[in-house]
Amino acid sequence: MTIQQVIDGRERDLGGFTVRRVLPFKGRQMVGPFIFFDHLGPAEFAAGEGIDVRPHPHIALATVTFLFSGALEHRDSLGNVREIRPGDVNWMTAGRGIVHSERTPQAARVAAAQIHGIQSWVALPDGHEDVDPDFAHHPASSLPRVKVGDVDLTVIAGHGFGLTSPVATLWPTFYVHAQLPAGATLDLPVEHAERAIYVAHGAIAVGDTTLAEGQMAVLEPVEVTLRALAPSRVMLLGGERFPTPRYLFWNFVASSRERIEHAKERWQRQQFPAVPNESEFIPLPP
Repeated sequence: MTIQQVIDGRERDLGGFTVRRVLPFKGRQMVGPFIFFDHLGPAEFAAGEGIDVRPHPHIALATVTFLFSGALEHRDSLGNVREIRPGDVNWMTAGRGIVHSERTPQAARVAAAQIHGIQSWVALPDGHEDVDPDFAHHPASSLPRVKVGDVDLTVIAGHGFGLTSPVATLWPTFYVHAQLPAGATLDLPVEHAERAIYVAHGAIAVGDTTLAEGQMAVLEPVEVTLRALAPSRVMLLGGERFPTPRYLFWNFVASSRERIEHAKERWQRQQFPAVPNESEFIPLPP
């Protein structure tokens, strides 16, 4: 056996656009440090329209945004304003608390716009949940790339295939973007305790199992060979196993229920720092 579990992405309406939510899933909270994994799009918007994710809080996690097409404007309570484009990485460490918004840039709304990418969260390890919040933008040109056979690989975070990303992480991480032409194969060595593959486009065979677009396979700790049945875009993710479980509520992740309850109270009382020049407030969900 090479596959532990196959997870189908479930559609979630985030208000005006739909994502495929893959993690967390029943019986599979995390893969390495990854505790949340959303496939955003592909979606198209008419002129004047776009994504408007209003200011919302996070604690004890890092958000990771990686786009295949389109653009998003990130604003946060530290005062950062940054447009992310395909191949870039936005890595926002929430730590003890941060607030941010994500919107389609105004310039991109002049004509029809599109968006396609992956948004994920990595849990911060024990002892680091209350670090200072931080934001880092890494342009596509700064990420290490390698061609293995016919497969193009970009190391987004952590290490893999002999390369290490400049993105700073607090836990051993494996996050790679792979592009495979039809018929190409890729061997995944046993380099990380936990690994999964997600098919963002195309179709992939792992042994006798075929994975279609929108499916994730959590792999056994053995060498695995991927074979592209069509031109495919695949995310490889994982890392070391987390020693302690995490609790989730809304946009909060933490190692204790008490930390979650404290964050809920802070948000209700509007004690989180504000995003400059933004005044919208999302009530705490029931």
